[in-house]
Amino acid sequence: MTRTTEASTTPDPDKRAERAERAAFLLRLQATRRHTELLAAPLSAEDQALQSMPDASPTKWHQAHTSWFFETLILQPWAPDYSVFDTRFARLFNSYYEALGARHPRPQRGLLSRPALAEVLAYRSHVDRALEDFVLHADADSWHQARALLELGLQHEQQHQELILSDILHAFSANPLAPAYRAAPAHLYASTPMEWLRHPGGLFAIGAAPNGFSFDNENPRHQVQLGGFEIANRLVSCGEFAAFIEDGGYRRAGLWLADGWALVQAQGWQHPSYWRASAQPQAWRVFGLAGEQALDPHAPVMQLSFYEAAAYAEWAGARLPTEFEWEAATALAGMAQLYEQAWQWTHSAYHPYPGFTPWAGAVGEYNGKFMVGQLVLRGGSLATPAGHARPSYRNFFPPHARWQFSGLRLARDLTPKGDKT
Repeated sequence: MTRTTEASTTPDPDKRAERAERAAFLLRLQATRRHTELLAAPLSAEDQALQSMPDASPTKWHQAHTSWFFETLILQPWAPDYSVFDTRFARLFNSYYEALGARHPRPQRGLLSRPALAEVLAYRSHVDRALEDFVLHADADSWHQARALLELGLQHEQQHQELILSDILHAFSANPLAPAYRAAPAHLYASTPMEWLRHPGGLFAIGAAPNGFSFDNENPRHQVQLGGFEIANRLVSCGEFAAFIEDGGYRRAGLWLADGWALVQAQGWQHPSYWRASAQPQAWRVFGLAGEQALDPHAPVMQLSFYEAAAYAEWAGARLPTEFEWEAATALAGMAQLYEQAWQWTHSAYHPYPGFTPWAGAVGEYNGKFMVGQLVLRGGSLATPAGHARPSYRNFFPPHARWQFSGLRLARDLTPKGDKT
């Protein structure tokens, strides 16, 4: 009889750990891919083809692009037996990666009636099967080399899940029928007094924590010196913003930055983009994912441009926080509505952190090349997937953008000692 040695029957702890890691990632991947399809499920094929402006994309395109990302950056380089679904899709569903070839013009994504939605869904299924096979069966070297890109692909898809909602909301807002994406919530927001939370300032570490995923623009972690400041415990509400409107906020040039005032004049802004006047004076209605509803005065105001947020802050005798103040303030007791309501404009330009290095390869284009002419938003929104946001997350948009789930939180300087004003 042959004796079996202990070494041959005891599983390798490293292999056990790797199998567990792969299984856990596969569950997250499947849940994320499924969530995209669930977000698209209430939409007809006609809805999913809509592109209402150059900055938005059709839902169908989002579904295809997130599959293209996995196919192009993971399956083609790392899965030797993978068969490309359709070579024509590389041009159609590349977003902005110069290193990855030609692209269909972004403002014309709504013209892509072909491929049909059914073919896009078949593309997703094809990529999903190959991804699942790769995660479970790729050799150890390929798995370890592709692991960071797999995680990026998952996080990238979550970003597009938020865009699916913001983009279809913009499209529906232009429809005279005012269609609702989903049913209205069963409850209104509670009234919460605004309180000022004091932060003493000092030297603080800003940027991504050492463990866990982060985008390259959250790095490197570095020290920032902050003066003392106060920050509001919650976001500015619709009722508070309505008071700004009623006080002539959109008619008072002195409240506005010059570029913002020029936009107010040129585009006739009189209120946030999805607000609609009612037949009754001062009874606003707001268009949202549940269609047109009576304004809830306690709900956070959103769909604001940076210019509108800054003008409101000026009117309120306050200012917008810097992105560093916002991040440091997340540790304060009493801070509410950080991640789950509306992105919060900061008065910080979207610049690289000291020592910033883009990722290697094509994904080096993910963030770094947009670090000009944009402002940073912090937090998260009602459209942000659960678990996606974190204190160091840096969202960014040009200051005129007002179609995102973007609101504001007020800040102000501490009154210096001896100043009685």
